[in-house]
Amino acid sequence: MTSRRRITQQAAAWAAALALAASAGCSTRPPPASPDAPPEVVHHRGDRFQNRYVEFETLGTRAFWRWKFEQWRDGLPPPSPPAPRVAADHAFLDANAAAGAAMQTSVTWIGHATALVQMGGVAILTDPIFSERASPVSFAGPKRAQPPGLALDQLPRVDAVVVSHNHYDHCDLPSLVALAKQRGGSPLFVVPLGLRALLVEAGIDRVVELDWWQSTKVEGASGPVEIVLVPVQHWSGRRLDDRMRTLWGGYAVFAPGGSFYFAGDTGYSPDFADARARFAPRLVDGGFDLALLPIGAYEPRWFMKLSHMNPTEAVQASIDLGAKLTVGIHWGTFPLTDEALDQPPKDLDAARVARGLRDGSFVVLPIGETLGLLDRRGEATVAGAAGPPPPVPRSEPGVGQAAPPVRAARDS
Repeated sequence: MTSRRRITQQAAAWAAALALAASAGCSTRPPPASPDAPPEVVHHRGDRFQNRYVEFETLGTRAFWRWKFEQWRDGLPPPSPPAPRVAADHAFLDANAAAGAAMQTSVTWIGHATALVQMGGVAILTDPIFSERASPVSFAGPKRAQPPGLALDQLPRVDAVVVSHNHYDHCDLPSLVALAKQRGGSPLFVVPLGLRALLVEAGIDRVVELDWWQSTKVEGASGPVEIVLVPVQHWSGRRLDDRMRTLWGGYAVFAPGGSFYFAGDTGYSPDFADARARFAPRLVDGGFDLALLPIGAYEPRWFMKLSHMNPTEAVQASIDLGAKLTVGIHWGTFPLTDEALDQPPKDLDAARVARGLRDGSFVVLPIGETLGLLDRRGEATVAGAAGPPPPVPRSEPGVGQAAPPVRAARDS
C-alpha cells in the first residue's frame, strides 16, 4: 500500500469517526419537566424534548471515544456477510400499487429501517435511506454493505413517507428530496415536531409534523389511512449543538384492511405496551397486524442499551404490541456498532425460542423480499393467490400463519 493511499484511508477513518461523533457525542440532558405540565406534553422541556420513562442523557464525547477505542482494540465489528438479498418483485409491487381497493397487503424490506408497506390502497415508505453512506458527508461514515432492495427509480408510487427522527441513517435528505420529485407529485412526509424545517429548507413542501399521539390522514382507495406518531425511547441530533431539539417517535398506522406499527429506532421501554393499550379499541384480536421492529445496532450494551433494543428486547416489544407478525429491521445494512452484520438474526432466533414464540411470528427477510399478509377484511389474499395484482412467486405466510424464519446467510 502506498504512503499516499494509507494517509487517505486514515483520513477517511477519522472523518467517519467524527461523523459518528456528531450523532453520538456531546452530553445533553433536557431540563426537568414542569410540575404543571399535563401528561400529554410532559416530554416538552423548554426548547428540547425528553423520553417518558427515563431522564435520558446522551452520552458525552469521552464515552464515545472510549467505545471507539475498545472497538479498535478488540477488532470490532468482526468481518461478516451482509444481509442476504433477493431480486425485488417489481411486477407485483407496481401492479399492487395500481390495484386500488383490491391492493394486497404486503411489506417489502429495502434495507436498514427502510420498508415499503402497501396496505388499504396506499403505499407508505419508512425512514428512507438510499444513499451509499449514513453520514453528513459523502466521502466518509458508515458505508452500505448491500445495495437497497429497490432503487429510488424502481419504487412504485409512494403516498406517504414517515420519518422517525433526524439521525442520518433514518433521515437521509438526498433520499427525501428525490422522493419529493417522484412522478405524479410528492408524497406526504410525516415527521416529528421540529423536523419540518429541515425538509422545507431542502425544498420539500408537503410536510406534516406531529407531536406524540397526534395523527394525520392519507386518502386511500379503500378509505382514509390514519398515521399516528407514538412515543419511543430514543433521542435526536444531527450536530454537536442540537441534541434533543427535535422530537423522535414511532408510528401506528390504521388502514381499512389492517394496522401496522413501525418503531423507527428505539430502546426498550413500556411505550410499546402503552401504544397497545391506547389503541386497544381499534386493534383486531388485541394487537397490531404487523410490527416493524429494530433488531440491530445494540453492542456494546453499556453504550447502546437506552437507545437501541437488542433482539431479546425486540421479542418482548413484539409481545407487548400483541403483534400477529413482526419483521426485524435495522440490521445487516450499515456497520454501525460492535456486533457482526449477520449476528442480529442469530440472537433473534435464540430469543424467540427462549420465549416460546412460534415459528413465523417474528421473522427477518432478505433485502428486497416482499411478504404478503392477509388483510383482516378478507378482501385481499396472501401474495401468490388470486387477485388483480400478479402473484409474488413464493409461498408467503398470512398474518398468524407459520413460516420458517429466514436465516441471514451469504447471498448466493
